[in-house]
Amino acid sequence: MTNEILDERYSVAEEAIHDAFYLLLQEKDMEKITVSDVIKKAGIVRSTFYNHYENIPALITAIEDKTIQDIFSLMETFHPKNDWDMCNSYFLTICEYTITNPFLANLLRSPRGNLFFEKLMTMFHDYVKQVMQEKAPGQHSKEEFSYMIAYAIGSTLGVLHKWTTGNFQVPKEVIADILTRTFITGILPYMS
Repeated sequence: MTNEILDERYSVAEEAIHDAFYLLLQEKDMEKITVSDVIKKAGIVRSTFYNHYENIPALITAIEDKTIQDIFSLMETFHPKNDWDMCNSYFLTICEYTITNPFLANLLRSPRGNLFFEKLMTMFHDYVKQVMQEKAPGQHSKEEFSYMIAYAIGSTLGVLHKWTTGNFQVPKEVIADILTRTFITGILPYMS
């Protein structure tokens, strides 16, 4: 019972730290956020922060890893078929995640995002290799198929980048429709 309480407290504190960091991202540049800023915004003491993270770069790395995990979880729910509603629902979920994750939106807008996207693309590459071992690509070679998947990922990131730099002025439904149309009429027929 005591371990459950400690685990819950740890999780609550970690969530408070992440939420504080997200709120601070809306107020200042990531590079200017300090431990003092985070603990003040989270309503915790300094030792609680240091029980979770060594410093702000360690916190950023943890949030990057969580964001990547979230993205991969979303990807695993997507089973591309020539079904507009299914694809649109998936891309709408990606748009909603981007809006609600200020860390990801901030990275999509900033030069610091390059390091994150390099890490993300490496993980996507590993994911594509795994998918290629599990599924036969049909009429295309495994290498061609891996390039098609890389194209789909890269073009989606490009659209999300443009959307975030425009401060989400275009409704998420319009962005989801653009991504769906591009996928169904562009990449999906080539992958079939």
